Amino acid sequence: MSATVLLVHGAFADGSSWNKVIAHLREAGITARAVPNPLRGLTADGEYVASAVAQTEGDVVLVGHSYGGPVITYAGSTAENVKALVLVAAFAVDKGQSAQEVGSDYPEPELVGALQPWSYPGSEIPEFTLQVDKYRSVFAADVTDEEAAAGAATQRPVSALALGEPLSVEPAWRRVPSWWVTAGADHAINPDYQRDAAQQIGATATVIEGGSHSIAVSRSREVADVIIEAVRSVS
Repeated sequence: MSATVLLVHGAFADGSSWNKVIAHLREAGITARAVPNPLRGLTADGEYVASAVAQTEGDVVLVGHSYGGPVITYAGSTAENVKALVLVAAFAVDKGQSAQEVGSDYPEPELVGALQPWSYPGSEIPEFTLQVDKYRSVFAADVTDEEAAAGAATQRPVSALALGEPLSVEPAWRRVPSWWVTAGADHAINPDYQRDAAQQIGATATVIEGGSHSIAVSRSREVADVIIEAVRSVS
């Protein structure tokens, strides 16, 4: 039996961002499921995904997009049934690092200027969405107009704690093999950072030239092919 693929979305998105990838994986005979990412804080989100891993029978390949990368890095840190990671246009964090700090040595991406505060009653921790009029350029430059409009309208706010909280465990990529898909025209996470981070963690790297941050939507076949490679390598 091949490993089950659990897909974790990042900030400003939801599980539907994986719909096309899931369809490709099912065509290949691979069981896949999108796991909701609460977007509340790295430890809380990591524990949430870890609970989904614990309730999944057999081997698991964890796939994380964007901030979902740190989340699967946490969730797979001690789970023995996690056999591989696939990071898609993501952040790679080590113990003691947060998502917002790891790319600070690279030119600031367009995303930073597109953040919009989102108030949440009863919470002192700020949250953010992306400005709707900047969503397409920052997040989804190569998807259809309809897909970009839907993404902008359904984006989920992310807590500042999610992006600013350091990883508190040993990273899963140190324990299991990893794959990395870099979005070559990413305006949310610097592509040069992605290339360098993939090399630093020893990931098997693929660069999708011209791909926006939403490569799981715009280039779903290529993203799925990398996941299939990871699954077959551990099955």
